[in-house]
Amino acid sequence: MQRMLLLAGICAGALVGQQALAQAPDMALTRLDCGTSNPPTAVNQRFSDTYSQGDLKIQLIYSCYLVKHGNEYLLWDTGHAMTTPNVAPKVSLVDQLAQLSLKADQIKYVGISHYHGDHIGQVGAFPASTLLIGKGDWDELTSAKPREGANPAPFAHWIKGEGKVEPVPLDKDVFGDGSVLMLNTPGHTPGHHSLLVKLPQMGAVILMGDLAHFHENYDSNGVPTFNTDRSQTLASLDRVKKIAANSKATVVIQHDPRDLGKLPAFPAAAK
Repeated sequence: MQRMLLLAGICAGALVGQQALAQAPDMALTRLDCGTSNPPTAVNQRFSDTYSQGDLKIQLIYSCYLVKHGNEYLLWDTGHAMTTPNVAPKVSLVDQLAQLSLKADQIKYVGISHYHGDHIGQVGAFPASTLLIGKGDWDELTSAKPREGANPAPFAHWIKGEGKVEPVPLDKDVFGDGSVLMLNTPGHTPGHHSLLVKLPQMGAVILMGDLAHFHENYDSNGVPTFNTDRSQTLASLDRVKKIAANSKATVVIQHDPRDLGKLPAFPAAAK
């Protein structure tokens, strides 16, 4: 009798394991081009409030990302507007998604790392999507007098109550299974968030938003002069570095061209 119960337990455990495997969503992460690169920029004055970068020049790039989770999609950041002088993308996000056989209304969530113009420019092209944005940033965008750098205009659809918005105060488990987490990383802006994506093959990937703009600032805990809170920035950098170490994550600095090779080139995706 005990042997039969043991065998039944083993079979039940195997069945549960098979069901868990069967239910694991098909996941992928694709980089989208969200703006034309600037010429190399001297970063010492704006990007380090301790002036630690000397004569360093960095050619900043603009990246957005598509996360596939089964039949659901999250778009992370929306880059420059197509009308932005000099740095506008050559191909819109909607047209890039079309190359992946996707329409704008198939994007369930649009996640915004923060409210700066090079991350929000095409958000209005996704009115059917639920907007996910840090509560601190949403509070600024909807205030009577938003602080410098917070432009409410691209968010008019959601501000007027015509679309669904979820201000995220802390972390958010986007799909409810721990595979995609918005990480609360304030400091660059009041509600800045980064994104942790746990891919079945590649493993964990952290998309930084603008918590750090390039490797030298990430490595040295550099704080841009235009960040809203220095102490929060340093705490957020410390947190992300610990998460990266604990999860053995690949850290992708969205503005640093040296990180382009960490993900496959469009239209291929990391899985």
